[in-house]
Amino acid sequence: MSYLVLARKWRPRRFTELVGQQHVVRALVNGIESGRLHHAFLFTGTRGVGKTTIARILAKALNCEIGITSDPCGVCSACKDIDAGRFVDLLEIDAASRTKVDDTRDLLDNVIYAPSRGRYKVYLIDEVHMLSTHSFNALLKTLEEPPPHVKFLLATTDPQKLPVTVLSRCLQFSLKRLERAEIEAQMLHILTAEAVTFELPAINALARAADGSLRDGLSLLDQALAFGSGTVRSEDVLLMLGTIDRHALAALARALMTGDRTQLRAELKRIAELSVDYLGLLGELLVLWHDVAVFQTFGDDTESEWVDNDTLQALATGLSPEEVQLFYQLSLHSRRDLDLAPDHRTGFEMAMLRLLAFRPVPASGTSESPKPNNRAPVPSPAQSKQTASAAPVAKAEGAARSRVLPPNAEIAPESIDASAKPESKPTLNADAPAGDWFQVAGQLQIRGPTKQLADQLKPLEQKGKRWKLMLAANAESLNSATARHGLQVALRELLGPEASIEIVVRQSTAGENLAERSARALTERQQQAEKRVMADPGLQSLTRDFGARVVPNSLRLED
Repeated sequence: MSYLVLARKWRPRRFTELVGQQHVVRALVNGIESGRLHHAFLFTGTRGVGKTTIARILAKALNCEIGITSDPCGVCSACKDIDAGRFVDLLEIDAASRTKVDDTRDLLDNVIYAPSRGRYKVYLIDEVHMLSTHSFNALLKTLEEPPPHVKFLLATTDPQKLPVTVLSRCLQFSLKRLERAEIEAQMLHILTAEAVTFELPAINALARAADGSLRDGLSLLDQALAFGSGTVRSEDVLLMLGTIDRHALAALARALMTGDRTQLRAELKRIAELSVDYLGLLGELLVLWHDVAVFQTFGDDTESEWVDNDTLQALATGLSPEEVQLFYQLSLHSRRDLDLAPDHRTGFEMAMLRLLAFRPVPASGTSESPKPNNRAPVPSPAQSKQTASAAPVAKAEGAARSRVLPPNAEIAPESIDASAKPESKPTLNADAPAGDWFQVAGQLQIRGPTKQLADQLKPLEQKGKRWKLMLAANAESLNSATARHGLQVALRELLGPEASIEIVVRQSTAGENLAERSARALTERQQQAEKRVMADPGLQSLTRDFGARVVPNSLRLED
């Protein structure tokens, strides 16, 4: 007995069996039950989401022997013949193979004749966008004034290629890509009914690979059954799909977070041995960076499909929001350029080295220090921009005086050693009484969301090593349980177990927080440094003798 593939065996036979697309089902059912039946329907959507399936169910609803109904019986001769593809009044046409105008005219010549068996003669034209311009012109007249016994059901994956004149004469239904949970549920239903042994992580992987298409998912499920000799195991599915498990992805992400070259090299070697799909792996990394960014922004209730909650929290705490955004952008560009690499493995490994090598420049006013992973800073646009007529200025005063410049040259004093060095922060003794909150906060070893929260806190009261701090109402989203816990832990590591904080959310303009205090201090340093630069005799000589001028806001402080 020949084997019937799962996509055909489990094809829905009535509207109630459809997976998803409830917005389309509701409109069709209401139209059938109210007797408001249009003469032309257009179903659009990506492959495998149910376009032709819905069209066939609609054909059964129109021709069922019990009458026009939204729930065809499925047992009468008309329903059985439509399911089997042999109903004489259902004409299924593949437009991709019948693009010539003569084919369309031959087809439409029979429109005027009444149906032989059914109530309606139904024309189901699949991939209708493949018809030629002349074929559309031939079809247009019939669509405009069809006989009462004819219904047109058109399906396409590319509705943009249809003429507007055709679109305006059809009821258009846009079918959505199915959610992964919907595909998983249908697979579990089928495997349970088929009495097949399976592992749940394998079904999760197959549903992800289906990419919104139930038909593709069932085809992959058939392939997995063949690969696993009648069972669906996680190890077999990952090998078949060319993907890695969540533990390997988590290890890769941790190596990138910590800058551990040894671990990263080992993970890249392990991945290469699995013959994975590197394009898909970069896509999984993009989803992971997205999940980390969402966790940092919205808090602890965020989950990831690729890593467990502990790993997600560790990544969200160990990476700053700027680093996550940079990782996402670099991964996105690497995925786009992967086909330009000598091979996908080389392109992927270069992408991982790029993630390891760069980090964002800390924003102005922050006291955050970079992690010791030897990453090279990514220059900001202001740092990398060079004025065409600018001339470099030497640090030494004598070199500045001897420099010969063209008339009206612009000077960008980025390298002049005139910056005001910040005072070194005093080291706190855990046994001594706690000092000023800003002094304490500046010594805390914190990063990411915890650092963001600490920067926005204003001191209200202090009793020994206990602080009552205020957070502005518009920054309440930073007050997550993860950030509070990290701040409390860091404070007790610095001052001892009796140290604690209480955060009050309140809107007030009084006082300043750590970020505002740091920004004010930086502005003051900037102004002092600019005064020293402008007072430099060598610089004054250049501006006086050669007509040079200082580029505004071009002085860069060096820590």
